[in-house]
Amino acid sequence: MVNLNVDLGRGLKLKNPVMTASGTFGYGEEFADFIDLNRLGGYIVKGTTLNPREGNDYPRMAETPSGMLNAVGLQNKGVDYFISHIYPRIREVDAAMVVNVSGASPEDYAEVCRRLAPLDKVAAIEVNISCPNVKQGGMAFGTTCEGAATITRAVREAFPRHVIVKLSPNVTSVSDIALAVEAEGADSVSLINTLMGMAIDVERRRPCLSTITGGLSGPAVRPVAVRMVWQVAKAVKIPVVGLGGITCGRDALEFIMAGATAIEVGTANFMDPAVTMRVLDEIEDYCACHGVADISELRGII
Repeated sequence: MVNLNVDLGRGLKLKNPVMTASGTFGYGEEFADFIDLNRLGGYIVKGTTLNPREGNDYPRMAETPSGMLNAVGLQNKGVDYFISHIYPRIREVDAAMVVNVSGASPEDYAEVCRRLAPLDKVAAIEVNISCPNVKQGGMAFGTTCEGAATITRAVREAFPRHVIVKLSPNVTSVSDIALAVEAEGADSVSLINTLMGMAIDVERRRPCLSTITGGLSGPAVRPVAVRMVWQVAKAVKIPVVGLGGITCGRDALEFIMAGATAIEVGTANFMDPAVTMRVLDEIEDYCACHGVADISELRGII
């Protein structure tokens, strides 16, 4: 038997390192016909804001070589709707529930977290300071140490349990941003969010997305993501969650060997709704075949 349990600190213990990336897995219940949600280490629900958001105009998704661009723009019905309608339906899933939160100001972030704090099954929040597809908030806070620190400080004061801060790759030094949020009380960091990208429809002679630019995800970004996880894991003392282009167990193991404690599967969920189970099984098979008794033996091994 292989021990896949991981501990991200401040009460966030996972039965295995496989989680789902926000915005690619809905609220989890959408995938219940395809997988056993209880086998996941954790699931991160879609981005939640203080007030409802319509998101960006269509078109807001475009396929690219080995990936996709998205500019959804955090469409959701707001935190109160989540609390009253979604949370009661998913609270019994036996996996760590993490709510991804975003806002247009530090006060917005803090208020969302305050409203989520009484929900005992919300094991953690993931603070989105790195979304490239919104005009206010989002990446504007995640590209400077001061901005990232300000949001982290506000959230830390409002939420008593585990705080994950999701980092942007669209920065000069991701390690400096990670150190800034660690200093303000982040319990862990997750990276990477999407890379800024653009695609043009040459027949129509116009951008493929209504917003012109969008967030690039999928296998194309994985080498960049692994490199950044490796850099951040060496710089901070808090756990790192790795994501970016994971499609199989070996992809996930790259992140773990680079220093990640847990991983998130994102874009691959669109291609194969059962991919998380395959990733989990392949991680376990690898450990069994290579005589690895505990997944922690591989963390940061390079």
